[in-house]
Amino acid sequence: MKFELSPKVLMIVLVVLLALAPLVLKPYHITVLNYIGLYSMVAIGLVLLTGVGGLTSFGQAAFVGLGAYTTAVLTTASDLPGWLAWMGWSPWLSLVAGLIVTGTSAYLIGLVTLRLSGHFLPLGTIAWGISLYFLFGTMGLLGGHTGFGGIPPIAVFGYELRQGHQIFYLIWLFVLLAVITTLNLLDSREGRAIRALKGGMIMAEAMGVNTARSRMVIFVIASLLACASGWLYVHMQRFVNPTPFGIHMGIEYLFMAVLGGAAHVWGAIIGATVITVLKQWLQDILPAIFGQAGNFEVIFFGALLVLILHRARGGLWPILTSLTQRVVPVRAEQRQIDRNVEPLPSRELPSKGELLLDAREVTRRFGGLIACNRLSLEVRAGEILALIGPNGAGKSTMFNQVSGVDVPTSGKITFLGKDVTGKTSREIARMGMSRTFQHVKLLPTMSVIENVAIGAHLRGNRGVLSAAWRLDRQEEKRLLAEAAKQIERVGLGDYMFVEAGSLALGQQRIVEIARALTSDPCLLLLDEPAAGLRYKEKQALAELMRKLSAEGMGILLVEHDMDFVMGLVDRVVVMEFGEKISEGLPEEVQKDPAVLQAYLGGVE
Repeated sequence: MKFELSPKVLMIVLVVLLALAPLVLKPYHITVLNYIGLYSMVAIGLVLLTGVGGLTSFGQAAFVGLGAYTTAVLTTASDLPGWLAWMGWSPWLSLVAGLIVTGTSAYLIGLVTLRLSGHFLPLGTIAWGISLYFLFGTMGLLGGHTGFGGIPPIAVFGYELRQGHQIFYLIWLFVLLAVITTLNLLDSREGRAIRALKGGMIMAEAMGVNTARSRMVIFVIASLLACASGWLYVHMQRFVNPTPFGIHMGIEYLFMAVLGGAAHVWGAIIGATVITVLKQWLQDILPAIFGQAGNFEVIFFGALLVLILHRARGGLWPILTSLTQRVVPVRAEQRQIDRNVEPLPSRELPSKGELLLDAREVTRRFGGLIACNRLSLEVRAGEILALIGPNGAGKSTMFNQVSGVDVPTSGKITFLGKDVTGKTSREIARMGMSRTFQHVKLLPTMSVIENVAIGAHLRGNRGVLSAAWRLDRQEEKRLLAEAAKQIERVGLGDYMFVEAGSLALGQQRIVEIARALTSDPCLLLLDEPAAGLRYKEKQALAELMRKLSAEGMGILLVEHDMDFVMGLVDRVVVMEFGEKISEGLPEEVQKDPAVLQAYLGGVE
């Protein structure tokens, strides 16, 4: 039986330990724990941004600085403009202002930065991180590089939090809220879209996910967590200068997330703890060994990062959970599927024979290569059309033109009577077209049901705030019930809670079909769905496709197994070198000399 540490158990243990800490620890240790909490909040944002979303950022320290300087200026300045001064800025009001300023800044920065990809994205975050750091140091209003003090303490119900042990509980309350909020968000419709950003963006767009929006969401959330950390920091220190908000701290925050486990929310706390404690020890130990000159702890951290990347790329959190399970095994919570919820509304399928897809003279050029050359085909409701041809004939390229993954060089594609040429796959998916891929595009570490539920993204509408505070639970039950229904429909009910990456290739292809069906399409595009399936599994797949066709769904199929195709489909279109060489009924196409020449080298 598989065991893993339950988040609820972890939360209870952490709350108890934190409640007891100020009663038994020395002031020095409380101060260290305060810094761990502050760093953890930034690292949690980086787990969401980098570990889950795949967006590397070195600039989070600058967002910490925005939160810190906003509250520092508003709570100390005596010469604010009238429209600001009348509010009488308390630390709590300045927190709201800091979140607004930081969130707006992150949105504007994200509009430019998130358009970058590859190594340009982290370089972009370094650029604006350095810019904000020097902005803090050069503006006279902000005290320059010297900084300024006199910042008031935070007051809770009239009780001022002036000492480390007094602000301790507030810092860790914020950390726990950040953990709960992030875990809730990831366990939702919005969270599945976010988790698809790393390695599954083409698939997610084809399922209707607005990946640009999801990238912006996690970028802004990470900045808000950093802002809250800066707000707490500056009211704990009662002094602010630019030093803690430089690029070196941005690198250190990223190091915390990676060390703890970049894909694990709890790993952020582990990483922040290890780095903070090590830094304190090394600052005492290394100078005694090597002398006072030099930042030897930086060298040590660099070597440690290289070691971690070699030996434990998943970070310390997976290692700790594995070790803990041997001592205190905790049964993993298995999601319960509510079968009694109201089913999701379904679209009315077109009447049998109605024209669904009409592609005319579609051409796609890649430089001097013509992958599709003036190809035309049509699919009607209740019909199964096979698009076949030798390897490299251009079948998958045509699929990409039809589904909006790629844009035709010329030609016209009409779906349900509307011109969709050049529209995004997300727009086309919303109209009722869904697809699978030649090369399976699943998220291997997510369960089968979570992968399939991504297909239902457009059938829900609850947003980020609803997900973060569990206000979306009724809709989530309906989405998961639909996903479970489609998994059972394709015959994989026994694998519902298994990691998708652990399935055989043929089973993964069936999972993709279930995901496509969960979107409630009227036209289904299947790219080599029978590849890797055994004989009985192919029979079951063929029966499912016949049933879907009988219900009025149109199916466009690419497949290499001719026995499977010819006994199943209504019509066949044959491609060779990007052009259509034959079209007709299966028995007609099999006798076509052009087809025999393409497949067998001649009529003989």
